[in-house]
Amino acid sequence: MTRLSLPQAKLLLPHLRGLSSTTLALLAFVLAAGLMFSVSYGAARVIESRTLKAVTAQLDEARIDWITVTADGLQVRLAGTAPDEADRFRAVNMVGSLIDASRIRDRLDVAPTKAIEAPKFSVQMLRTEDGIQLIGLMPETPGGGGLDEAQLAEEAAKLAPGTELPDMLETAGYPAPETWNAALAFGLEALRRLERSKISVAADVVEVTAISSSEAEKRQLEVDLRAAAPEGVRLVLDISAPRPVITPFTLRFVVDAEGARFDSCSADTERARAQILRAATAAGVASGHVCQVGLGVPTPRWAEAVSLAIRAVTELGSGSITFSDADVTLLAGSDVPQATFDKVVGDLETGLPDVFSLTSTLEKAETASQGPAEFTASLSGAGKVELRGRLTDEMQRSVVDAFARSAFAGAEVLTATRVDAALPDGWTLRVLAGLKALSEVTEGRLLVRADLVEVTGVTGSTAARGRITQILSQELGQGKTFKVNVRYDEALDPLAAVPTPKECAAKVNAVIARTKITFTPASAEIASSARPVLDELASILATCPGMQMEIGGYTDSQGSESGNLALSQARAEAVLLGLQGRRVDVSGMTATGYGEAQPIADNGTEAGREANRRIEFVLKGAPDAASAAQSPVAGPDFSGDTSPSVAPTEKTLSPKPRPAGLTAKDTP
Repeated sequence: MTRLSLPQAKLLLPHLRGLSSTTLALLAFVLAAGLMFSVSYGAARVIESRTLKAVTAQLDEARIDWITVTADGLQVRLAGTAPDEADRFRAVNMVGSLIDASRIRDRLDVAPTKAIEAPKFSVQMLRTEDGIQLIGLMPETPGGGGLDEAQLAEEAAKLAPGTELPDMLETAGYPAPETWNAALAFGLEALRRLERSKISVAADVVEVTAISSSEAEKRQLEVDLRAAAPEGVRLVLDISAPRPVITPFTLRFVVDAEGARFDSCSADTERARAQILRAATAAGVASGHVCQVGLGVPTPRWAEAVSLAIRAVTELGSGSITFSDADVTLLAGSDVPQATFDKVVGDLETGLPDVFSLTSTLEKAETASQGPAEFTASLSGAGKVELRGRLTDEMQRSVVDAFARSAFAGAEVLTATRVDAALPDGWTLRVLAGLKALSEVTEGRLLVRADLVEVTGVTGSTAARGRITQILSQELGQGKTFKVNVRYDEALDPLAAVPTPKECAAKVNAVIARTKITFTPASAEIASSARPVLDELASILATCPGMQMEIGGYTDSQGSESGNLALSQARAEAVLLGLQGRRVDVSGMTATGYGEAQPIADNGTEAGREANRRIEFVLKGAPDAASAAQSPVAGPDFSGDTSPSVAPTEKTLSPKPRPAGLTAKDTP
């Protein structure tokens, strides 16, 4: 408002005096109204500002961020979308506690109510020696020929007759997922196969945790279950094989014209196994021999005693040493000088731990001559067994015939033996021990003489040679000579054709080490020249069991870190999809991009950058050393072995598209 100076007021006063009283009254009213409007407008602006601040602060404190607050004079407008009606009501009441409810203009919406989602169906089946337990949530009506709650309980009860089945299954009235019925049927089949197991079934995944009786059974179960897994259902396997109980705890080491070798090898721990194999390697044993880790060792100093014995036989240059629990039998070859024999035996007796008992013999040349009495048995690949030679009497002939029919179940047995009452004592026991050993091979021959039991043949089991040695060392008397000439034939091994996950990973990485998987520049599109590489990888993986494997993508350091990370992820996913399109089981594979991390070469050079742009396959959950040590390995061929051995007595203890404008130039 402009103030009038005193001279101006004096000049204006004569004009005002000339106005009528009505005009003056009207002018005064207008001036008063303007003044009041100004005062009211200012007050409203102050109230509006303070209200807006108070409401906003209260909503922020309550962490309500879905409301927009505006003020228009005394009115407060609320706009936004509440998650539900309860949140909307709470927010309006909160604002109403600050200002008069009549001033609130509620313009809030409420989000549409979501449809109630179906629960996640899952069933856990636990099988132990005490019975079977079921727990979980199943569809009330599975449809499509699937099992309902009662049918599942009935099928599970058949697996444990005579026991009460704790049924803790619940049902829900929602449709079953597409793969539910197949997953549940597969889980029930796995429960039938595995007597000690926990099976967790969901529509998209079946998890199997179980214990097998042996490493061979474990591998066979893994192969069978992966082959039977339904399409669209991921299978997670965790089958363990406990260490077997070895009785008697047996080891036999031989040095002869064929070289140094084990006929049987046992150890109680991985550390003991490594110590024994180091001593054997120093003695000239070829690498790759299987030394079984098991339970039943007579003393924790087993590996120490075996290492001493291996060095002793090596020093002799010819002979064998056999451990059966704590009984140790050393047989030196006939070509060993007496002085050397005495020195080695003296040192070994002094060095062996107290628990071991040593029997030592220096073979004489005449002991190798053949005796007149003989018993032979032959086992053909067609399953025919022929028994010939001499037995003590008719009763013993009947016993041997019955034993052979039991040991070679299903085979055609021909007994063509003759009676000789002058045979040595224990002859029949030696024959029965030999037949029991012969039953461990697929095809072979048994020879029993007064001074020797010899088993020759071929087998599809890498453990057969050790098992035969264990049988003969346990069944024959102390100081008795036996020979084991058993050859492993991979063609007879039912599991040899199935490579282990470790072997598969090695083959895959050998391929990509030879030929890289390449991509078009700045793209996740696999180059046309890399398609043969994927074809080769697919052909390898098609023969492998399902396994947990990571496909890792890597780039060089050019470009941004986030861009390289995204590109490497897309490239890894492209490889995964490429393998899937070639009918590879990728249920256990994952694609992970690492970007420019973990370089294997210098990013400052072109050659280094090219090396860093790569795809790697990494096996996850690789078997430990114990499992690897017991995996089947083709043993050496010792057919024709003529060296003698001595048995001890019984035991004492998705990809990104290629950017426009780029050509499909094949660059890594």
